[in-house]
Amino acid sequence: MARLMNIGFGNAVNTDKVVAVVNPDAAPIKRMVQQAKENGRVIDATQGRRTKSVLVTQEDHIVLSALQPDTLIKRFSNAAIIGMKGEEDEP
Repeated sequence: MARLMNIGFGNAVNTDKVVAVVNPDAAPIKRMVQQAKENGRVIDATQGRRTKSVLVTQEDHIVLSALQPDTLIKRFSNAAIIGMKGEEDEP
């Protein structure tokens, strides 16, 4: 079952499809984002604000978020804990 997690400003991602949450300041990440923009694989969820984290999906899409990576990682951890509790309750 798909679990959606808020990545800021009313935007959400499927937690099952996210491979990595990384800081956008490293040169290899900047190159990856630029290549994805050229290929039309970038989803900009920053609402015009500065990109503070980059999410990489299984389908090689890149999602840009204005939230700090630490914030998103905490939300992923909480979603995983809630998901595990929910799965235990299901028959």
